[in-house]
Amino acid sequence: MADLIIPSLFETLYMVFFSTIFSLILGFPLGILLLITSKDNIWEKPILNKILNSLINVLRSFPFLILMILLFPLSRIIVGKTIGTTATIVPLSIAAAPFVARVIESSLREVDSGIIEFGLSMGASVWEIIFKILIPEAMPSLILGITLTIINLIGYSAMAGAIGGGGLGDLAIKYGLYRFQTNIMIISVIIIILLVQGIQYLGNKLASYINKK
Repeated sequence: MADLIIPSLFETLYMVFFSTIFSLILGFPLGILLLITSKDNIWEKPILNKILNSLINVLRSFPFLILMILLFPLSRIIVGKTIGTTATIVPLSIAAAPFVARVIESSLREVDSGIIEFGLSMGASVWEIIFKILIPEAMPSLILGITLTIINLIGYSAMAGAIGGGGLGDLAIKYGLYRFQTNIMIISVIIIILLVQGIQYLGNKLASYINKK
């Protein structure tokens, strides 16, 4: 059984790790833009803000499995195939990016506006406000948001197993559903739960440590 569980676990970790990185690369700048281009903010751009909001809302409205199928052609262009753990990283990253953008926007909005106004009064530029005030002040909240993103990606990766995505979800479906080996399904679910609990614990600890500092 271990020869089935261990490779599937590493496939899940591989998918989640890289899709987290790519979704942050896509979503983090979007989240910042959503905030700074909003009304009465440091780089107010109403039209751009509406376009970004509409784009993110549209992408977030797609169920993940449908979005994954729609992105098969893009996966083929980028990695040369549509099925497997590497191919699944493409739709996972794109599906998570709008969620990341909203999480980043929400975290940055928690920063006290008085601190931003003080920075502006001292002649700080937009980029200095972002990188020297907004991000450092929101860091504990940002870490919790990224933790939530990773947990969502673990869930997405499990669902991707339904259409050949690999990982623990794929293992649970192949052996637990189609071959009636309930023990493998149960173990897969337990491992996913432990992953989620462990990541949430680490995220909370890191956020608490940074908050104290």
